[in-house]
Amino acid sequence: MLPTPPETKPHVRAADLELPALAPLGLKLVSGRAGLDRPIEWPRVQKPGLAIAGFLPYVRARRVQILGESEFDYLRTLSPRVVKERFDAFTALGMSCVIVTKGIRPPAVLKRLCQERDVPLFVTPRLTSTVIEGLTAFLEESLAPRVTLHGVLVEVGGLGTLLLGDSGVGKSECALALVQRGHRLVADDLVVVKRFHNDALVGSSAGVIRHHMELRGLGIVNVPLLFGVAAVLERHTVELVIRLSHWVEGVEYDRLGLDEETETILGVAVPLVRMPVATGRDVALLVEIAARNHLLKRRGYNAAKEMAARVHEEIARRSASDRERKRPPRRRRRAVDA
Repeated sequence: MLPTPPETKPHVRAADLELPALAPLGLKLVSGRAGLDRPIEWPRVQKPGLAIAGFLPYVRARRVQILGESEFDYLRTLSPRVVKERFDAFTALGMSCVIVTKGIRPPAVLKRLCQERDVPLFVTPRLTSTVIEGLTAFLEESLAPRVTLHGVLVEVGGLGTLLLGDSGVGKSECALALVQRGHRLVADDLVVVKRFHNDALVGSSAGVIRHHMELRGLGIVNVPLLFGVAAVLERHTVELVIRLSHWVEGVEYDRLGLDEETETILGVAVPLVRMPVATGRDVALLVEIAARNHLLKRRGYNAAKEMAARVHEEIARRSASDRERKRPPRRRRRAVDA
């Protein structure tokens, strides 16, 4: 088995909140520009209501803090001295940045403290719920653990199928045949797999090679131009791994499918099928059947186990029949005359 590639730890900074991807949130920096290199390590943002009330233990460092209407309504009930004390304690906790929502103008004391302590302070006219939803989605995507695998990811009958194996075993050719059969390509050659908070593995293509394939003897081909835009997907979950290998004479391969293996990717176990490749085998058809068979297993039907159960029942039935035939006949008792 090939060694598992190392997991990549992504890096996100407060400056990334100014990326075009977050433009719909309308974030505008108003203070603390010197702190834009502060790291963001938590995908979930935090509303520090308790911290504003003076209870600080649950404020996490290197996390985005959001102040909305409820926090400022509470602060208006406090004296200016207490407000300064609360913001002074709050901004000293090492957060990544502070976002003020709903078009609220941040108090001068907050802007001054953020400027002095290099805490980026953003404002936005958007609702708090909108900012939390959009920012959480962005951070979950950006901070998801990831690994880059040498393989091909194809959606086969709705099932995300990852083809792995040695270079030259025919992964790309198999994927091309699957696309011709109506299935869809996600990534060829380099597959970036990310693990999200629910342990879902999602694969996508890497960089400029997106939706292109490298075929020996042909070179680089553009799949959506050849087969149409419906032949490709931007991403898909990884639900089945098929590891292709060259057929080796004399090696015993699984002929029944009773042994169920898994491939561990980013700590998540994914069902694994080992498939030897030999001249004359329609690998694309076999991959298609493997995907359909896996879908049946998820619905509770396992052809191999059902066949094994039927064989055991037949053996038990014949054994019982043989025992019955070998049993000596019972002797009839003679009637005794009265």
